[in-house]
Amino acid sequence: MEVIKDKDLDIFIFKPRVFKDERGFFMESFNETQFIKELGHYEFVQDNQSLSFHGVLRGLHLQTKFSQGKYISVVKGEIFDVAVDIRKESETFGSWVSAYLNSDNKHQLWIPEGFAHGFLTMSETAEVTYKTTSYWDRDCERGIIWEDKSMNIKWPIEN
Repeated sequence: MEVIKDKDLDIFIFKPRVFKDERGFFMESFNETQFIKELGHYEFVQDNQSLSFHGVLRGLHLQTKFSQGKYISVVKGEIFDVAVDIRKESETFGSWVSAYLNSDNKHQLWIPEGFAHGFLTMSETAEVTYKTTSYWDRDCERGIIWEDKSMNIKWPIEN
């Protein structure tokens, strides 16, 4: 698996090796040993899955307490995925990074704790799965408006 780190933020894209033949394909979607080698040890405690329709924008979500690291994959379709640094002590506070994740490229995104996360569904439908490092907590969940002018995220939305 190839691993690419964003030059400014602690965001990583994992590009799995995909073996295709006339029967379909095989890939290793997660390898704990390689993950630890690249990023250190994280314990994943919850797996989530969502289905979204074209044009649905989910996020930007965060938890004020029990912040979640997320390892994101797209099983079907395509999303424009965004992570925003919300660590107040960080030199990159308010900065964001984006990536197109889809069922063709099979790229996966690691977003560490301290980031808000959201995505825009680009295909007719998109099924997204992600592992988290802490449990969802309704009382700690917050959101940032997707079009917040201070972040100036370049969403691929037609006006």
